[in-house]
Amino acid sequence: MSRLDELAAEFGKVERALGDPAALADPREYARLTRRHRELLPLVTLLRERDGLEGDLSGARELLTDPDMRELAAGEVQALEARLAEIEADLVVLLLPTDPDDAKDVILELRAGAGGAEAGLFVMDLLRMYTRYAEGLGLKVTVLDASESDLGGASKVVAEITGDGAFRAFKWERGVHRVQRVPATESQGRIHTSTVTVAVLPEADSEEVHLDLSEVRIDVFRSQGAGGQGVNTTDSAVRAVYRAGTPDEIMVVCQDGRSQIKNREKALQVLAARLAERERIAREERERNDRAAQVGSGDRSEKIRTYNYPQNRVTDHRLEGEGKNHPLDSVIAGALGPVVANLARAQRELQLLQMGEEGQHGAA
Repeated sequence: MSRLDELAAEFGKVERALGDPAALADPREYARLTRRHRELLPLVTLLRERDGLEGDLSGARELLTDPDMRELAAGEVQALEARLAEIEADLVVLLLPTDPDDAKDVILELRAGAGGAEAGLFVMDLLRMYTRYAEGLGLKVTVLDASESDLGGASKVVAEITGDGAFRAFKWERGVHRVQRVPATESQGRIHTSTVTVAVLPEADSEEVHLDLSEVRIDVFRSQGAGGQGVNTTDSAVRAVYRAGTPDEIMVVCQDGRSQIKNREKALQVLAARLAERERIAREERERNDRAAQVGSGDRSEKIRTYNYPQNRVTDHRLEGEGKNHPLDSVIAGALGPVVANLARAQRELQLLQMGEEGQHGAA
């Protein structure tokens, strides 16, 4: 209750701040306030409904002493108590810790793994799937770099996904995606298994990671691939190499547009995101060593999903029961929403379970 009161008070402060001309004059602060307002609104709406229902419940209980109204009042009391119980459960869920990166833009990296040319083809299938999924959510996908392979595939694709809640929508995709199907090059109809590794990096804020430009080598070169004469005849592509020649080396290439300045900016942005991701993995490794049970490490080596074309089935291996299987034709067309919803629900249930166990240990 104390935490709910704090959040309700914060909501009031945010609403007042949104009406302050100073906030309107600062786009970054205004964006932060509107995002926080949007985050708190569902909780405050439930609190207001609960307060109203508690008043109605008090009145209905008083009517239980009236012989003429007792039966009607009893039904009203039962319905109000049931709704209040639902609200309390929903409030508990809303109080669960949220990912601070959820609202951020995303750097999406797809890399072909085992399977040769077939893995490269599946890279492009996943890119199309993610593009359709993102567009359905009002997000924008921009391909920053692609290394084309045989038969229209790609060994690697780097894309930026922008829009409110991009990381929240895509964070579940980190890991190894396995595809089972008959490749176009297979003459005898045999099913092959290929893999693609997906990395989802929340774009790093300037205060989150320090990128020392003295440790970054910038190379410019002529862009390759489609894009017209302007792309292919000017040195607009940018390669940013962090700590070149050392074990810490990170290389980023951006050749999305004709502007060298914009490509340099994007390359450094991706580089910062990779550094932040490296720090996140190191932090999680330390935390894993500090506690006995580690849930959802996000390790890229984890096989998270299988796309079985002969059986028209997508199986997410992090889920259990019927919720783990979905129709492949729907998912590959961009309908990832049901899969993501099940993953989010499973995470909330796990958080609630852990909260209950912590409460029991505290009581003991």
